[in-house]
Amino acid sequence: MKFGTKALHAGIKPDPSTGAIMTPIFQTSTYVQDSPGNHKGYEYARSQNPTRTALESNLAALENAKFGRCFASGMSATDTIIKLLNPGDEVVCTNDLYGGTYRLFTKLYAKYGLKFTFVNMQDLNEVREAMTDRTKLVWVETPTNPMMSIVDLVGLSKLTKDFGTLMAVDNTFATPYLQTPIDLGADLVMHSVTKYIAGHSDVVMGAIVTNSEELDEKIGFLQNSSGAVPGPNDCFLVLRGIKTLHVRMDRHSENGQRIAHFLRSHPLVNRVYWPGFDDHPNHDIAKRQMKKFGGMISFMLKDDSLEAAFEVLKKFKVFSLAESLGGVESLAGHPASMTHASIPKEERLKSGLTDSLIRLSVGIEDVDDLIEDLEQAIG
Repeated sequence: MKFGTKALHAGIKPDPSTGAIMTPIFQTSTYVQDSPGNHKGYEYARSQNPTRTALESNLAALENAKFGRCFASGMSATDTIIKLLNPGDEVVCTNDLYGGTYRLFTKLYAKYGLKFTFVNMQDLNEVREAMTDRTKLVWVETPTNPMMSIVDLVGLSKLTKDFGTLMAVDNTFATPYLQTPIDLGADLVMHSVTKYIAGHSDVVMGAIVTNSEELDEKIGFLQNSSGAVPGPNDCFLVLRGIKTLHVRMDRHSENGQRIAHFLRSHPLVNRVYWPGFDDHPNHDIAKRQMKKFGGMISFMLKDDSLEAAFEVLKKFKVFSLAESLGGVESLAGHPASMTHASIPKEERLKSGLTDSLIRLSVGIEDVDDLIEDLEQAIG
C-alpha cells in the first residue's frame, strides 16, 4: 500500500455500530465491563481509548513500524524514552537539537545520574569516540533543528548496533512521508505530532513508534503509569490532519525549494541552511534517505546581529512570528531567543546558531506571495 493510501486508511475502519467513515471521538473516561476483567479491550481511558488506538495504528503504519504510542506532547514522548534508562547510563546526542530537548536532558535528567554528551553527528567518528560501555542510547535529529544538518542514519545504526546501543530518531522535521528511520535502522522514532503530522497548529501531541515488541511494552507501561496521554478530540484532529499529510508535504517541499534558492541569491543574506543544496555537507545522504527536502529553512543575515534579525522579523506580513512549525501557514522564528533560548550561547555558537539566524517554516500559501514578503522584510 502506497503512502497516500495508508495515510487515509491504515489502522482505520468504519465504526461498526453506525458505519461512520470517520473514527468517532470516544469522549469517555471509563468503559463498562460484563464481569471483572471481562471487557471489550478497554478499561480506563488513560490506558486505552479507541480514537487513540486508531491514531497509534495509523502512525505506526506510516513509519513502517509495528507499534505506535501517542502522548500529550512531543516532550512527554521524549521524556518517556529517557525513562527507559537507569542512573549511570550515558546518552550521546546531536549537538544541534531542539532547545526543549536540551533543557529536558541537561536541566532535569542530568541531576538523576544520566550523562549526556553532545557531538557533531555529521561526523560518525565523533559519535564513535563519544560512546563508552555505559552508552545506552544515541539520540539524533535529522534534519537538525535549526541548522538543517543531515545525519547518516544507516551508518549511525551500524555503529549503535556494534555497541549494543539503542538509537532514537526525532523525525519531526521530515515526517514519515519524507523519511522512515525504522527502515534505516532506528530502534525508536519520536515525533512532535504537533508539527507537520497534525499540520494545522491546533493540537499539541507526541508519538513514539518501534518495531520492538519489548520496547513497545516498556513504553506502554510508562505511558500508562505516567499518564501523559492525549485526549480523544486531539486524536481525532490528528487523524483528520494525517489524511492530507502527503499532499501538504509535497507543497511544503516545493515552496521550500523556491524560497531556499531565493534567499541564497539575496545580497543581504549571508548563508542559507537547507539540505537540498548540492553543496550542503551531507546532501548526498539527504538524497538517499529522504524523499524530498522539506519546508524548513534557516538563514543568516550578512549583518550578523540580534537587531538586524529582529528588524526583519518585525516586518513580515505573511510569515507570522511564532513558536512551533509545520502548520499550513508560514511561520518565522528566532531560535536564539525563542526555541533554543534554553541552550547557553557558547553551546549554540558551536553548532553555528548565531544571533542573526532566522528559522522559517514554509507553509502552503502561494509561494510568490511568500517570496514577496521575504523581499520586503529583508530589504
